[in-house]
Amino acid sequence: MDFEHFRHYARGWVLHFFGQEEKAFNAYAAAYRIRPNDAQAARHLAHIAARRQQFDVADKWFAETLRLAPEHADTHFNRGFVLEQAGRSREAIAAFAEAARLKPSLDRAFYGMGLAHARLGEHAEAAAAFARAAELQPMSGEVYYQWGMACHHAFQPDQVTKVVKQLIGFDPKRAMKLIKDAERPDLVHLVPEEVRRFFETYRG
Repeated sequence: MDFEHFRHYARGWVLHFFGQEEKAFNAYAAAYRIRPNDAQAARHLAHIAARRQQFDVADKWFAETLRLAPEHADTHFNRGFVLEQAGRSREAIAAFAEAARLKPSLDRAFYGMGLAHARLGEHAEAAAAFARAAELQPMSGEVYYQWGMACHHAFQPDQVTKVVKQLIGFDPKRAMKLIKDAERPDLVHLVPEEVRRFFETYRG
């Protein structure tokens, strides 16, 4: 065991645990300098930078983590997240896609792809990604709402109707929001009366 590496890494872990992120970052960086193949230290550095919204720094360390552990799907997802936060949506889509390829059950990777495509104005692609996320997370009202809005912006009115009907079954309030935001008053009759009354009261 390299005790100098372990000393810095352990110090980083303790400081990180107690929320002293700047000192933890410096300790993990020192550990990484001693052992530059330590994927876990690189991952901690990336997460700390992401939490501090230092997205370019976080991307650098996520990229380094992936150089050492390229098959780690969650790291690809996390890199996609920071790229999207940094406004680099095209690169974020590639990272999310790789995460989904490595772990097809990773619903948040498809959700991230949907948000990134939507940000680029690629609404049909966003709708397809949200549809896959909905398959994997069938009780997520937010996923269905984003799916419905993507369909609306992609000029897929029949698909909006389908999404609303499914959403009403488990989240009628969010279905009502989708109907309002997608400008589909023709679908209001599908929503239970008590939910419609709630929205009318809230709006008033």
